[in-house]
Amino acid sequence: MDALRVLADHTAELPLVVTCAASSRELAAVADRPNHLYLLDAMGLAGSVATGIALALDDTPVPKVIAIEGDGSLLMNPNVLITGGFLRPDKLVMVLLDNAVYGATGNLPTYAEAIDLGRLAEAGGWTVCRADTPAELATEFTRALALSGPVLVHVRLEAGNAADIPKLLEDPVVLGRRFQDWLRTRIDAPLEVAL
Repeated sequence: MDALRVLADHTAELPLVVTCAASSRELAAVADRPNHLYLLDAMGLAGSVATGIALALDDTPVPKVIAIEGDGSLLMNPNVLITGGFLRPDKLVMVLLDNAVYGATGNLPTYAEAIDLGRLAEAGGWTVCRADTPAELATEFTRALALSGPVLVHVRLEAGNAADIPKLLEDPVVLGRRFQDWLRTRIDAPLEVAL
């Protein structure tokens, strides 16, 4: 939750694509905003969706597109690191919340215990920033926003999720439309966004 609070503080005016399950629910509990695209039941796709959005917004006033991904989810689709490194979307920043477990399945270990996903991203052509504390995340995320993408912010976390977080029961079509409408207003009438 601490990492999500830091990210919510820095992304109020940026498109934010969030991986499924606990990360989406916890971010919605911290700050449920129309700039959040919650990928309910779409594990492994936050980075891919954000990559497509970043490429589509290349010539628009939207300065950055943010993805929040988990290690288990990224390991379901590591190809996004190769695709992002090859296509090099300038506006793409992906935050990897790496706790080395699948939180949705009772904290079964992922391969992230043995594979450094930040180094994998570097091998794919990404610039990688690293953080282990909320203060480091705030610093490194701010630095990532100033870099040309693709940039991965690799955040190592302790395993575990917040208790008593309500499920996101809104229709995914409604959530998608809300995000789409918000994004359209940013393209048509851009705001000044301090990075």
